[in-house]
Amino acid sequence: MLTEPTLTSRHEDGRDVPLLVWRADRPLLTVSSAPLGGGIGVRHWVVNATVPMSYHRDDPADHLAELADQLGLDGPGVGLLTGVDVAEVVARADSGVRVWATVGLGTPVQAADPAVGTPAPAPARCAAPAHRVGTVNIVVEVPARLGDAALVNAVATATEAKAQAIRELGLVATGTPTDAVTVLCPADGEPSAYGGPRSAWGAPLARAVHAAVLVGGAGTVVPWSERRTA
Repeated sequence: MLTEPTLTSRHEDGRDVPLLVWRADRPLLTVSSAPLGGGIGVRHWVVNATVPMSYHRDDPADHLAELADQLGLDGPGVGLLTGVDVAEVVARADSGVRVWATVGLGTPVQAADPAVGTPAPAPARCAAPAHRVGTVNIVVEVPARLGDAALVNAVATATEAKAQAIRELGLVATGTPTDAVTVLCPADGEPSAYGGPRSAWGAPLARAVHAAVLVGGAGTVVPWSERRTA
């Protein structure tokens, strides 16, 4: 299973920049939308790395692979990026499912808003953002094997629970343009066929994600890089 995340840092551009590292005691079956290690496969670790709001690299997967190498992480893993200070990670658990979320809601969007540059109808516009840094990264560990379809369903369930929390926070939005979800489970055992919000594992997953995003999004989130230079 996954260790609790370790908060560490790397020296980059003259600053010590925080990152979180989870290590698996055995390889875990994973589905992820992350820049590094996305898709479905067996993964050995997860990294969630803070970057400054001025981040301009166009090779995030390569950057994250460099960070993993610096950390001495072996085998394939998952790498996430955010402008949020990852030290502010929120952890929640429910019925054996564990969730960690770093929550920045500064660029809230509705998934089906018109294309950029096309004015949205007034009722569909997002409320004025309470935060300026925008990325919600969610890491979920389920203690039982999920089948491939159930893993995909679990990502949808986590996203629905995130959107529910965002709505309850008062934002007319479903997320931000750069959100990512990672779900990990054991690679062996009889696979569960379902990961929806009323399934055995999807229900606690939804509750834990909802609780983590609700707490993480409740306060004002100052981008790490701006707090450092304030």
